[in-house]
Amino acid sequence: MRFSFLCRACGETHTGMPSFGADAPWLVEQMAPAERETRCQLDSDACIVDEKHCFVRATIDIPVHGSDEPFSWGVWVSLSSESFDAWDACFNDARRAHIGPFFGWLSTQLPVYPATLNLKTRVHLRDDGMRPYLELEPTGHPLAVEQRDGITAERVAELYVRLVHDA
Repeated sequence: MRFSFLCRACGETHTGMPSFGADAPWLVEQMAPAERETRCQLDSDACIVDEKHCFVRATIDIPVHGSDEPFSWGVWVSLSSESFDAWDACFNDARRAHIGPFFGWLSTQLPVYPATLNLKTRVHLRDDGMRPYLELEPTGHPLAVEQRDGITAERVAELYVRLVHDA
């Protein structure tokens, strides 16, 4: 059965697990468009700033109680040059989940949580062209707690309202 929820803000029933994400690392989002042009190489999967700061797009998957499908945040994570090179070397390989994991710093500020920038992560590659997933350091940060313990369907609906209707 597909996930669905009744939205308390608009009264509509939304079908399918929502997901939200950032188009670029936080550092890049702070730049003026002209500055981005000269300092950044940005595509849908990777970003390099000033030819030295390396980022990859990943997901933070949050288990949803009673659903087989997680709630996913599309985020960016910084990697060391060495880790980025290893990620890049296997990017087009169908089988790459055995490579890594890599240490990374979360480089997306998620609007419904206290500061998420620079949370410590482990970046796990996945097979078949799927984006990497992040394992947050097991701390008391609300995002780490939700990743570890999961969330309810009601929490998914709350996140949807806050991100779509309250934005």
